[in-house]
Amino acid sequence: MTSRNSTTPGSAVVTGGARGIGRGIAERLVARGYAVVVTDVDGPGAERTAAEIGAVAGLVHDVRDPGAHAAAAAEAARHGVLTAWFNNAGVGDDGRLSELSEEAVRRLVEVNLLGTLWGMRAAIDGFGDRGGDIVNTASLAGLGPVPGYSVYAASKAAIVSATMSVDAETPRRVRVHAVCPDGVQTAMLDGQDPGGLGNALVHSGGPILTVDTVAEAAVDLIGSRRVVRSVPGWRGGVVRVGAIAPGVAKLGTAVFAAQGRRAISRRSGS
Repeated sequence: MTSRNSTTPGSAVVTGGARGIGRGIAERLVARGYAVVVTDVDGPGAERTAAEIGAVAGLVHDVRDPGAHAAAAAEAARHGVLTAWFNNAGVGDDGRLSELSEEAVRRLVEVNLLGTLWGMRAAIDGFGDRGGDIVNTASLAGLGPVPGYSVYAASKAAIVSATMSVDAETPRRVRVHAVCPDGVQTAMLDGQDPGGLGNALVHSGGPILTVDTVAEAAVDLIGSRRVVRSVPGWRGGVVRVGAIAPGVAKLGTAVFAAQGRRAISRRSGS
C-alpha cells in the first residue's frame, strides 16, 4: 500500500467517472487530496481521465459485475484507506414502458439499480471498521411520477429507497447519501429522443444544470448526515407533491410538456 500521511482523506472510487458528472466528482476529490480510482465501462476513457485529472488509477468496470466492484475496492486500498465511494455509473434510456425494448429495460435495472447495490456492498466491505461515505447518483425522476421515463424513474426511485434503508441499517460510522439532480447537460441528455415526452418534461423545470453544480453537491455530502439531497432543492419539493397526488400530476403532464417544448425551441433559436 502506498504510504500516506494521517492528514490525507484516504482513497475513493468513482464509477462512471470517465466523463460527465463522474469526472466532475473525481476532479473535486483529487483537489481535496483523495487518491481517486476512476472506473468506467469505457476502460480507455477511464485511464485517460485518470491521467488528465491526477487520479491514481483508471479501470475498466462493468458495474453489473459484483467482482469488478471488489477489484476497484482492492485497487483503491493499494493507495490509501478507502473512505469514499461514489456510485455514479448509470444509463438513461428514455421512453414510455410500452416503447422500450426488453434489452433497454434490463439495462436500466441492471446498471442503475444492481450496479448501485453491488457498489454499496463493496464499499461497506472495503471501509471495514473505519467507516466512510457512499454517495449514490439518483435523480429527481426517482422522487415522483415522470412520464416518458417510467423505467428509468423506477430504477432511480429504487436507488433512493435503497440509500435510505442501507443508511439506516449500517453502523453510524457509515454514511449513505443520494444526490437527486434535475436534468443535467451531459451526453446522456444529448442522447435522448429530442421529440420525446421525457425530454420535453426535463426542459420544463427551468435551466438545465451543469455538471459542476451536481458534482459539487455530491462531493459536499461527504461527512454530512444528510441522506437525500435534491438539486435544486425546490424542485425536489415539487416532484414529491406529484408523488403524493399522482392523479393530479397526470393532469398536468400535457401542460408541462408543452412548456418544455417551448423552452427547447427557444434554446435552439427556432
